[in-house]
Amino acid sequence: MQKASHRRIAPLRIAGALGMLGALLALMLAGAGPASAHATLESTDPRQNSVVATAPQAVTLTFSETVSLSGDSVRVLDPAGKAVDTGNPAHADGQGNTARVALNSGLANGTYTVAWRAVSEDSHPVGGAFTFSIGAPSDTSVSATTLQGAKADGLVAALYGTGRTVAYAAFALLAGVAAFVLVCWPAGATRRPVQRLLMTGWTALLASTVAVLMLRGPYERGSGIGKALDLSLVRATLDERIGTALAARLLLLAAGGIFLSLLVGQLGQPRKPAPAKADEHDDDAEAAELRELEQRAAERPEREARLGLGVAGLVLAVALSATWVGADHASVGIQVWLALPFGILHLIAMALWLGGLATLLVTLREGVGAEAVDRFSKVAFGSVAVLAVTGIYQSWRGLGSWGALTDTEYGKLLLVKTGCVVVMIGVAWISRSWLARLRSAPAEAVEVEPAEVPEPVDVAAHSEDPVRQAQLARQQAARASAGRERGLTPTRAGLRRSVLVEAVVAVAVLVVTTMLTNSPPGRVAGEVKAAGTAAPVAGGSAAAPQGEPGRTVELKLPYDTKGRTPSAKGTATVTVTPARTGPNEVKLALDGADGQPVDVPEVQLAFTLPDRDLGPLPVALTPGGTGRWSGTAQLPLAGTWVVSVQIRSSDIDQTTPTQQFKIG
Repeated sequence: MQKASHRRIAPLRIAGALGMLGALLALMLAGAGPASAHATLESTDPRQNSVVATAPQAVTLTFSETVSLSGDSVRVLDPAGKAVDTGNPAHADGQGNTARVALNSGLANGTYTVAWRAVSEDSHPVGGAFTFSIGAPSDTSVSATTLQGAKADGLVAALYGTGRTVAYAAFALLAGVAAFVLVCWPAGATRRPVQRLLMTGWTALLASTVAVLMLRGPYERGSGIGKALDLSLVRATLDERIGTALAARLLLLAAGGIFLSLLVGQLGQPRKPAPAKADEHDDDAEAAELRELEQRAAERPEREARLGLGVAGLVLAVALSATWVGADHASVGIQVWLALPFGILHLIAMALWLGGLATLLVTLREGVGAEAVDRFSKVAFGSVAVLAVTGIYQSWRGLGSWGALTDTEYGKLLLVKTGCVVVMIGVAWISRSWLARLRSAPAEAVEVEPAEVPEPVDVAAHSEDPVRQAQLARQQAARASAGRERGLTPTRAGLRRSVLVEAVVAVAVLVVTTMLTNSPPGRVAGEVKAAGTAAPVAGGSAAAPQGEPGRTVELKLPYDTKGRTPSAKGTATVTVTPARTGPNEVKLALDGADGQPVDVPEVQLAFTLPDRDLGPLPVALTPGGTGRWSGTAQLPLAGTWVVSVQIRSSDIDQTTPTQQFKIG
């Protein structure tokens, strides 16, 4: 017997090892979305940081994929921070990957800031900002860098992320518990803890869906928690793809409530006793066949109920999974026709595995038999295999390169998730060893029926009636015996501990998975990085600077106006910070031949980019003391710039020294 048992366990261990290796390979790359997930800004009209001769009639943005727009998705602000757009941006010429907003007429020369925020086709909000100038650059009170870094309110983002995590966990609990009951342990429907798990999953999914629907509007627009009850934002959310998916999920949950009532009503009834065995003298072939027919007839109603409920449950699980997959990474990019069903399979496999773990954790105290646990072990193995296949495919679609694992936030989160899953699989291996021990102990392997515990009799503590004290002692002994019969044997306790560890790590996996769905996939991050400063990074990050961040360039320009005043000869020192494209702080210092600050009747400073025939771009200087001035210069492009300082020391004495410096 022991040799046979070892022969049976060996293939299972080999299969488990192969499954572990496959899962590790998949989960190193799993969860990535398609190459086009998270829209990126590809071009703008007027171009970013450009200088146009006349005021444009509209501002047009072109994205890498279709985007959804709201009434304030594109705002254009003048140098004083006043809105100069007409509002209500729309798609240009009906193209879904564009956004256009008209401008007021008669715009003055100066630098204008465009702030944009939209929802990409995979339901993720993206945003950024850029500047352009009419006539010539000027000072502006609007910080494009601040607008580029604008994100959702911290509290709203935290609550929104928590709601999404709870929704994933609730779906896993709801679908996993129902599948465990239908496939592994139909008798579990009669147990109150299992029924509570079902209701917890359904209620949590309902509450989290409503919360996500209410928080979506403030999350997209970067507003505070007070806007969560703004019905206009809720209506706007319902017009988007994710809003439609959330509304469909609520309708499906109504159908799910009916399904749960049928599940508990059909399978939660007390089971009829099996037909009694005949005496040995009557145990002929005809009697055996009759008993078999009677047993089949007795089991037929439950079998038909399980089949019908199984089909209905599968349809509901697929439909609920589609409310995530249809509004996330799988819904855009290449091979959508294949990515959608693979995404659904990935979610359902996750639910069968993680939800089944939660059910097993509870049912081990409820007397579940080794046969039911063994069935779940096979279901879990199949789920891991499906996760491996679908994860490899999703990785091929989205990650792009192995380097993205360490070079992007998405890749780093993926490595964290991989580590958590490695721990889960390792603990699952320990659980299988406990299951083997449980199968080898016949007394512990059988299913334990719930014990009927009599209600305690009210006996006063000071009572000395021996009859009542004996009755109380019997009741206490019966309750203690019931507790032991409900699965608190050493082997079951060991298996339950290992399953508990798996479940705790599973919660961490769900949290990281939610963070992954909110991060641009590695391939997208690579595309944005390659795009350089042609467009701001999707999701609200500022474009990469073309110079060294925080660098200060100091230029010394000797001058001599040939005059006779103390300020006629000296050195002009120009400092440019941070010496990169965009706004730069400029300081000018004039020192005489003796090194002391000097004043002059007139000084002007300008920048020119000869290679692009741009400039001169004058800088409005503000006096800051004797021989000291400061101002802001808009340097829109990378290249070799020329700074010129026009110095007039008297009515007729003047000179303009120049010097080159590089940006980018």
